[in-house]
Amino acid sequence: MFAHIGFEVLLVSLAFLLALIYPRLGAAWFDRAEAGLAEIARKRTLSIAICGLSALVARVAVLPWLPIPRPSINDEFSFLLASDTFAHGRLTNPVHPMWIHFETFHQIFHPTYASMYPPLQGMALALGQLIFGHPFWGVWLSVGLMCAAICWMMQAWVPPQWALLGGLIPVFRFGVFSYWDNSYWGGALAATGGALMLGAMPRIIKGQRVRDSILLAIGAAVLANTRPYEGFVLAAAVAGILGFSFIRKEPSLRVLLGQVALPIFLVLAIAGAATSYYCWRVTGNALKLPQQENRETYAVARYFYGQTAYPVPAYHHEAFRDFYVKLEAAEFHNANTVGGMLLQTAKKIGMSWIFYFSPILTLPLFMLGRVLRDRRLRLLMMAGAAGFIGSVAVIFFNIHYLAPIVPVILAVIVQCLRQLRCWHVEGRSTGLFLQRATILASILMIPMQVRILATSPAPDTQEWLGFARATVNSQLTSLPGPQLVLVRYGENHDPQHEWVYNGADIDHQKVVWARDMGSEQNQELLRYFADRRIWLLEPEIAPLVLKPYSDVKTGTQILAGACPTSEQMGEGKRCK
Repeated sequence: MFAHIGFEVLLVSLAFLLALIYPRLGAAWFDRAEAGLAEIARKRTLSIAICGLSALVARVAVLPWLPIPRPSINDEFSFLLASDTFAHGRLTNPVHPMWIHFETFHQIFHPTYASMYPPLQGMALALGQLIFGHPFWGVWLSVGLMCAAICWMMQAWVPPQWALLGGLIPVFRFGVFSYWDNSYWGGALAATGGALMLGAMPRIIKGQRVRDSILLAIGAAVLANTRPYEGFVLAAAVAGILGFSFIRKEPSLRVLLGQVALPIFLVLAIAGAATSYYCWRVTGNALKLPQQENRETYAVARYFYGQTAYPVPAYHHEAFRDFYVKLEAAEFHNANTVGGMLLQTAKKIGMSWIFYFSPILTLPLFMLGRVLRDRRLRLLMMAGAAGFIGSVAVIFFNIHYLAPIVPVILAVIVQCLRQLRCWHVEGRSTGLFLQRATILASILMIPMQVRILATSPAPDTQEWLGFARATVNSQLTSLPGPQLVLVRYGENHDPQHEWVYNGADIDHQKVVWARDMGSEQNQELLRYFADRRIWLLEPEIAPLVLKPYSDVKTGTQILAGACPTSEQMGEGKRCK
């Protein structure tokens, strides 16, 4: 990461130096390239298609270096459970008789067995699983859709050639060559929902067309089923802006009701009914989200500053106490101090800057003062500011929580680039060169981004855990007959390094993962899976070894490749 930022700083410094010394460098080539892109950009539908297809082609092109990713994070396995559930033709799964042995994070096991997350990301993964044979291709499609939707949104706010650039920036930067297209967490669908809402908003203000009203409602439905809270904040801001604009313009009441309000209401009513039905099937309550069910069952910490913690529940496994009490609750209580809140806010801003801007796209931000005075993006930035403030109000944070306002971030970057283009030093086109160099540097950074993503995971990291688990699972799958792995954690186990995950149809999995609950409590599980070969895995013991459970003291089987070599680990380090 630091090498990546350092290289970007070097590129920016070089660009700035050349801009001062030789601002006409490469001008003829840049002029021809810009003329060609401007010609393409005038064909709006083609521009949208180019942005979407560029994202798809770029990710396929780097498959030799970035193969289909291995899941490693709790959230990823939860989304993959949703994918597997939908791919089996079900909305949820029945409670397994041995569910206590399979409990894991970010899933619910009562009143049904399901992911705790909203369903749309799981549906996208299921689409990839059913059509192309792997959930990853659902991620791949969603990123292409995002880039196309962002280009469409930009066309409502900036001239066509800049809209095309706005749709391509995610291809060069954080859309394709980040965890958004190289894991199963999501982000792209929420950004697509935000783009549909924010692209439809100015079109509705200008023309009150039914098509735009429907697209706005679809965007709201997408957000409700990907990032419900952040989506609600953005939708409330958009609704307020639309209301204020209609009061000022005073359009025909018949047009307002028939071409704006009614289409939005009908789409949201259908989407709301579908979401409520899903919640009813999963939690037994049409108004209770699976995530709410999960948090009420396991969590101590709440999401917002100033809230009172849940009472500590009774856990079946010590790993849950470590995760929810020692990790989450500790962060929650610290965040509810003045110092903790300020530190967390600073971290959120820092993480967002590194991911969405980094040094290369920071250079145009020196024109932010001019952009803020520009009336053309004022409404858009108001909606984005509301979305960002809403995200800051949540204690727990990750980069993709800002996905609904990514189109705003990109619009600000594009508008800053436009202003930078007009900057002159002593009558020379310094800003023009810097604007062109910024885009070129973004493209030149692609090999570096691929190299970072393709680097072998370091020992004791979350990424290495995903590699190790996938290796063990693959080797057990190659053995004859069904297998059962009992995972026994040591005293110093990191609860974020979890091994116990299963799919939608546990009884028919080749390899089932379960928690070791002691010899006495394990007996019911062993009787239930009497036809399986039983293994014991102790992840904290190096080297990583599977032991036949019937003879844990003497019988061992080391799985080659499941643990790094001593050279990889370094002298004196252990595999965890």
